[in-house]
Amino acid sequence: QVQLVESGGGLVQAGGSLRLSCAASGRTFSGYGMGWFRQAPGKEREFIGAISWSGRTLTANSVKGRFSISRDNAKNTLYLQMNRLEPEDTAVYYCAADQNGGLTVLSSLYEYWGQGTQVTVSS
Repeated sequence: QVQLVESGGGLVQAGGSLRLSCAASGRTFSGYGMGWFRQAPGKEREFIGAISWSGRTLTANSVKGRFSISRDNAKNTLYLQMNRLEPEDTAVYYCAADQNGGLTVLSSLYEYWGQGTQVTVSS
């Protein structure tokens, strides 16, 4: 079992940057595929990006070129670097773990989820 805790959210002005972290418990973090999702009020949860156990990444077109995903298996931590933030990026951001280890887009395929961290971008 994996427990996930996100951190790093907050209030930032448009054009600014934030780095979200997702700390994972458990010794098998390195074998999990990891993903980032976000959910804005009144909207469905949206895929942001994923990283496989081997480090391959996939980023949604909506954030490509601005957001990047990385992981540090030694620290059991997943990261989401967000640059050139826009008010439309305002949402609760969630990390998730997929025990199959691959690049997973569908939220239903992730077994474990964090509690989320709020990101608010002011104009």
